[in-house]
Amino acid sequence: MAESKLPAVAAAVALVWSWSAMLAESGIGVNWGAVSLHKLSPPTVVDLLRENKIQKVKLFDADPGVLEALMGSGIEVMVGIPNEILGVLGSSSLASDLWVRQNVSRYMVKGGVNIRYVAVGNEPFLTSYSGQFQPYVIPALMNLQQSLGKANMAGFIKLVVPCNADAYESSLPSQGAFRPELTQIMTQLVSFLNSNGSPFVVNIYPFLSLYGNSDFPQDYAFFEGTNHAVTDGSNVYYNAFDGNFDTLVAALGKIGYGQMPVIIGEVGWPTDGSVSANLTAARAFNQGLVNHILSGKGTPLRPGAPPIDIYLFSLLDEGAKSVLPGNFERHWGIFSFDGQAKYPLNLGTGRGVLRNAKDVQYLPSRWCVANPSRDLSGVANHMGVACGAADCTTLNYGGSCNGIGAKGNISYAFNSYYQLQKQDSQSCDFDGLGMITFLDPSVGDCRFLVGITDSRSSSCFSLVSICVTVWLWILWGV
Repeated sequence: MAESKLPAVAAAVALVWSWSAMLAESGIGVNWGAVSLHKLSPPTVVDLLRENKIQKVKLFDADPGVLEALMGSGIEVMVGIPNEILGVLGSSSLASDLWVRQNVSRYMVKGGVNIRYVAVGNEPFLTSYSGQFQPYVIPALMNLQQSLGKANMAGFIKLVVPCNADAYESSLPSQGAFRPELTQIMTQLVSFLNSNGSPFVVNIYPFLSLYGNSDFPQDYAFFEGTNHAVTDGSNVYYNAFDGNFDTLVAALGKIGYGQMPVIIGEVGWPTDGSVSANLTAARAFNQGLVNHILSGKGTPLRPGAPPIDIYLFSLLDEGAKSVLPGNFERHWGIFSFDGQAKYPLNLGTGRGVLRNAKDVQYLPSRWCVANPSRDLSGVANHMGVACGAADCTTLNYGGSCNGIGAKGNISYAFNSYYQLQKQDSQSCDFDGLGMITFLDPSVGDCRFLVGITDSRSSSCFSLVSICVTVWLWILWGV
């Protein structure tokens, strides 16, 4: 008899958790990505988080250097598991035990890391993946849940699966439904999340809606009012975020989980690399979003119950990211690569506007530019080499350096490469076409960067982590 009541008890606990989570005050966190050309050391970044009273951070892996820097900070952490290792974690309980032991348990000590979530994959159902990772998600969740249980952490650390908003669709929010080919696995996923007290994590990007559709009304992407409100029965939507969020709520309702708590895993606005990506727009969107969430107003389908947490994308610019989606991909940070705030933004933490990183160690103030006394007609190959290694996306249409002229473009490319090479004098040669200057060549909003060198930098992966990763790949048969 007692055993027969357990599912009902678990369901009741999950329902109580879902309501209490939705009614709690929303938290503002950040995504900390590390696909960068110029990396601040993890301790410097953690200091930046603490200086700005940012209490929640989402990672895309479990980098030991990052987790070690977070020890004792009290910051709530979501660690990530790359899609590429879901298969081995789902096929081997031994592998999942090892992953939990090396990436979670070892940090869950007194004065350790406050790990609250493990993100199992990152947007594994994305349309462009064509189902590549879909078969591995549920098996990985099941094994990892058992591994957390063995480590006596299943009640504290929750497994989640960040999903892209392309997992659901509709012309109106109230008609939201998961893509037909995902209905079965989404029902399995949400049932698992619900039974284990985990929220649904979704990434919402109004910017991408605007970028990808020339007919998308620009004012509807922001929170300052619109002339293009969407009427859905008795509900009226004044911004794309609320409309997208409620489309998910409706989709969850259609599979029987309309009260599932939701976390926004990624949301933000880039500052460069596209006509619509600039400092003014990014500040307007992010400040409007923060104000909207912290107001507690919620959405038409969830009045008074905003997402339990949101994670801004992102903390820092990542100059080594793929530009396949667009040049803006390298410019999502609310801080530039060196931890300097790009624009005034108040996260509601009591700190006022963003504060810059302290004690950043820069290379000397010198730059590499085109030599004005040389014929630059044969510079194309050198430009290709420079921009193939460094980030030149701001030179393209819509970028902040797009209007600095041909010589300016050459200088920008040369300097970007020179700084990437830690100002090695040979890297500014370019067959005599480059020269070093001590006069800042920045023009208007176009910033010619100076690289950083951080003495507190730690290695990305410890020897233990490398061995564990290799061992997991061996298990998977790669």
